Amino acid sequence: MTDFNKILDKAKELEAKMKESQENIKKIRVEGISGSNSVKIVLDGNGEMQKIEISDQLLNEEKSIVEDLIVAAHNNAKSQLKTKTNEEISKATGGFGIPGFKWPL
Repeated sequence: MTDFNKILDKAKELEAKMKESQENIKKIRVEGISGSNSVKIVLDGNGEMQKIEISDQLLNEEKSIVEDLIVAAHNNAKSQLKTKTNEEISKATGGFGIPGFKWPL
């Protein structure tokens, strides 16, 4: 029975660490940049856009260029967020992979 109790203790410990990790993830902020700093986008840990900055010079460009740079900055931020989120989850799980677990980003 002690093995089962150890398993339960580890599961409770992992649950507590995952809750802490989820709180830490909410606090993450990442900045995606494109067009030599022409567009900057800030995402929070939930992937919600918190801020967008567009340089004044870029506003003189064609609409399609501006749109492409916004998409590129967003994708850059999202990639960074995925990396930071995975790092945070790895801290919580002690580097153990959880089969079938994928973070929804």
